[in-house]
Amino acid sequence: MYTSVLAFLGVVALSGAALAQEAVFQTKSLAPETALQAARAALDSCRKQGYQVAVAVVDRSGLTQVLLRDRYAGAHTPEVATNKAWTAASFRTSTLALAHETQAGKAMSGIRNVPRFIAAGGGMLIEGGGTLLGAIGVSGAPGGEADESCAKAGIKAIADAIEF
Repeated sequence: MYTSVLAFLGVVALSGAALAQEAVFQTKSLAPETALQAARAALDSCRKQGYQVAVAVVDRSGLTQVLLRDRYAGAHTPEVATNKAWTAASFRTSTLALAHETQAGKAMSGIRNVPRFIAAGGGMLIEGGGTLLGAIGVSGAPGGEADESCAKAGIKAIADAIEF
């Protein structure tokens, strides 16, 4: 009996040690300068195509790091760009994919009622080394595919810096 009590206490001690190790974790985030570089590249890509947009870059939690609005972008575009980036980061997928998966009649259609959720293209994850670093959202181009194209340009501009 004494041996089984000692064995039990040993298991409890090991379990406690394992829990203590899981109590702390590390994450990687974009530096503000890198987030700004991505936003500028996305804005420039849209400008070259004749689109006036807003671009937002959020961290992995969905908190805004950078927000740029071109001079003639609509008044709604900063909020929409930020919410596209938030949606991508929060749901861990592009907003274009979510637009398709959340259509009426689909199993995930109910999440369109979540506040801040944007089911239109233009929000994309920013990942480096297999790690989620943040997301980028673009609003103001004519359609979600055009917004997403500009977002991709922003991610491409920082790709070498975030691969580790």
